Amino acid sequence: MSKSKLSKNLKLNPVQRLFSRSGGVNAVRVGLEKNELHDLYHRLLSGSLLGLLVFVLAGYFAVNICFGVLYTLCGHGAIQGVGGEGFEFFFENFFFSVQTLSTIGYGRVAPVSFAANVIATFEAFCGMLLIAIGSGLLFARFSRPTARVVFSKNALINLQDGERCLVFRMANCRLNQIVEAQIGLTLVQDEVTTEGERYRNFHELELERSRTPAFVMSLTGLHPINQKSPLFGKTLEQMKAVKTEIIATVTGTDDTFNQAIHARFSYTPEEILEGYTFEDMLIRREDGILEVRLNQIDHVRKI
Repeated sequence: MSKSKLSKNLKLNPVQRLFSRSGGVNAVRVGLEKNELHDLYHRLLSGSLLGLLVFVLAGYFAVNICFGVLYTLCGHGAIQGVGGEGFEFFFENFFFSVQTLSTIGYGRVAPVSFAANVIATFEAFCGMLLIAIGSGLLFARFSRPTARVVFSKNALINLQDGERCLVFRMANCRLNQIVEAQIGLTLVQDEVTTEGERYRNFHELELERSRTPAFVMSLTGLHPINQKSPLFGKTLEQMKAVKTEIIATVTGTDDTFNQAIHARFSYTPEEILEGYTFEDMLIRREDGILEVRLNQIDHVRKI
């Protein structure tokens, strides 16, 4: 396979694994201008759900505190039913802001002065806007489709019909179907150009079957290590020497959400077993139903 221009731009990195076993990327970006608000929407959707909830809650309190301060600066008498001094006066205005922002309107307090009415009008508009934004963020986060695909923790090298093959397997943990699932296998390793420049190169590994009309239960990926394969004639020790990483991917359409989903996993030579085979994880019951034993996806036996 010819060396791609993209791979030449990816310099050699002392970290062996490009992808973590959970599918995340083991890389950081440096040299960009530090700006926490840069691409905030993507950060909120790709981060943890707890982080998004904390952000929304913090924004809600921050807005109410700001408007509470504005009402407090209007002074006594600006809002009917609000009294007290110091922090008590501020908290009365803060809770009035909460009622205005959320359009609760208990009726005990009401703006009286012109300045307080102007602030309440502006806050009512901000309340509609912020509720729409917060609801949109939470809906987008909860409705984002994800794949619950598990991979075997080890890949195997064994004989299939007399041919040396690299084998791994995966299973769909949901009761849905992944329609038109595409399986990919990529080899990443250190290489050296004729000029002596070292870099990480990518090679596509051909699979015996790279697609299935419906990924329902389990799938086994099988790469023949023949003369066309970049792994042909290589031992596990030779793979370690060039910091080999094998990345398995699966993409398809979730039939529930009708949206594209993906999952990936990676194997290093230390996680490849030679001379083993997978134990069967599909059991046909007496009633004719196939039973997928997900807890046996990693079970192997010595050949």
